[in-house]
Amino acid sequence: MTDRRALSDAFVARAGWGNAARRHLAGDASDRRYDRLTLGARTAVLMDAPLGKGDDPADFIRIADHLAGLGLSPPRILARDLAKGFLLLEDLGDRLVASEAAEPAQEVLLYRLAVDVLIHVQAHPTPASLPNLSAEGWAAAACFASDWYRFAALGDAGDSAAFQNELTALLAAHADGPRVLILRDYHADNLLWLPDRPGLAGLGLLDFQLGQMGQPGYDLVSLLQDARRDVPAALEAALIRHFVTATRADFDAFFAAYAVLGAQRALRILGIFARLCLKGGKAGYLPLLPRVWGQLQRNLTHPALAGLRPICETLLPEPTPEIIARIGTQCGTHPHR
Repeated sequence: MTDRRALSDAFVARAGWGNAARRHLAGDASDRRYDRLTLGARTAVLMDAPLGKGDDPADFIRIADHLAGLGLSPPRILARDLAKGFLLLEDLGDRLVASEAAEPAQEVLLYRLAVDVLIHVQAHPTPASLPNLSAEGWAAAACFASDWYRFAALGDAGDSAAFQNELTALLAAHADGPRVLILRDYHADNLLWLPDRPGLAGLGLLDFQLGQMGQPGYDLVSLLQDARRDVPAALEAALIRHFVTATRADFDAFFAAYAVLGAQRALRILGIFARLCLKGGKAGYLPLLPRVWGQLQRNLTHPALAGLRPICETLLPEPTPEIIARIGTQCGTHPHR
């Protein structure tokens, strides 16, 4: 029995939810799928994470247990079948920060809460034996920008050696200090408002299974330089100051690290979105390219990145409507690249 639906039905039945109504809840940039189960007044969420696709449910459980031990609100694990890649999770609801933050005062409250959760996570020891990339490894991850975005836009990947060398040097100089736990995809579409829970537990946490050792500013960049929504510049600046004050970081040094990490993340996302289109047939991320490009350009204005900026200008084209359309015409045409 290899069909994922049949396998998941069997798992759900073993967990006591075999009579539940089931509807698709969400998918994401990975191969994971989420369904909501409804059984009378109860609900739960089924995570279907096929093995060998880069996301191991055991990693989700490991990080979830750690976060719960810190008094935070990841979903509780109700049932599991790690051999086949299924988890049944507590349903934390639908009140995503991305939608709840529409009103300015609420936006400030929720983003401040999200930053305070980061401060709390980083103030505690991390789980043992997490992945820990070097500066060179982080720079290599950003080469998705040339390998996929430039390739999709111009037809060749160009020469990324100077780009990778400069970004490696920048990361080593500005963002290669003591590591903390980073959750990797810490943004408003992966955070839930749980107003009935007190304090930091009022923020529900999702999509953290790729958690690893990383730089203190990385998740802050992920939150405040969101590929999917604009965060007001004044709010971003205020929350950076709040984070720096709470963590007792050096202000100027942190701002340089924040810009370097912001550039690294934006470059990688440009490549990921192009790759999702060309390799995965997912064109829905292409309209987000101009926002990510704008974030990259903002980060490149920091004096610390003076050497990287001309390299990026030479290597990468702006995602104009024409470039985006060109990428879109190649959707799904490179499944084995």
